[in-house]
Amino acid sequence: MSAHPPTGSLADLAARNELPRHQYVDHATVRWIETNRPPFAESAPPRLRPASRRLLHRCAIPAHWLAERRCLDSLHGVRHAMRTAVLAALLAEDAGLGAEDTAVLVIAAATHDCRRLHDKRDRGHGARAARWLGDNAAMVFDHFHVAHDRARVAEAATAVRLHDLPYAAFTPADEHDRSTAEAITDLLKAADALDRYRLPKLSWWPDPGRLRVPLPPALHATAFELVVASEAAHLAGLTSSDAVFHALEQQGVFR
Repeated sequence: MSAHPPTGSLADLAARNELPRHQYVDHATVRWIETNRPPFAESAPPRLRPASRRLLHRCAIPAHWLAERRCLDSLHGVRHAMRTAVLAALLAEDAGLGAEDTAVLVIAAATHDCRRLHDKRDRGHGARAARWLGDNAAMVFDHFHVAHDRARVAEAATAVRLHDLPYAAFTPADEHDRSTAEAITDLLKAADALDRYRLPKLSWWPDPGRLRVPLPPALHATAFELVVASEAAHLAGLTSSDAVFHALEQQGVFR
C-alpha cells in the first residue's frame, strides 16, 4: 500500500474503499450527489414554528465541544449536526411533539456526533457523546436557552447513545433504555438517516426500512436539497454554520 494519502473526490474514494479517516466534501462529490438526485415528488417546503426556529439558531455548536477539531467541517461535523437538528425539528412537528420534547430532540441532534474522532465507523462515539452530554448538561442546555432537569438530560443522552446502534443490534438493556425515551430516540435516528444524502455512496443513502418511524415523503426532498445547497455554499466560502443557514433561507424552511 502506498504511504501517500489517497487522492480524488470522496465519491471516487468511496467507490475504491479508500476513504480517509477525516473526510471533507469536495466539488466533484457535490456534483455526483446532484447527478444522483432521486425522483422526489414535488411538494411545498415545510415550515418551522417560531419556537423551533429559535432553537435552531443556536444549533451551530461551539468548536470546543468537539472531541476532534478536524471533524469541525468534515462529513460528520457542524453542517451535518445542524441539518440533523433541522430535520429533527421538522419530524417533531410532523409527529406532534410538544415544545419541550422538541427542544430535547434538537439538543440531542446537535450534539449526537460531538465526540467523534474521525469520519469512519468510529464505534462507540454515541456512547462517548452521551457521557459528555450528561457531564456538561447545564452548559449545553443553557446554550440553547432551555431549562433542564435530570429526566430531560437522561432522554437526550439515551437518544444520543443509541443513535449509532442499528435497531437489530439492540440488546434487551438498549430496548429498555429506548422505552424511556422512545420518541426522542426514534426521531433522532430518523433525522440522522435523512441527512445520509451527503454520503458518497448510494448504498449509504436513507433506508426507511432501518427505522421505526415513518418518514414524511416531502422530507426526503428537503433533506436532499439542504445537503446540496449547504455543501455548495460551504465550498463557495461560507462557514459551516452560515452555509446551513443560507440553505435554510434558500429552501424556504426559515421563511
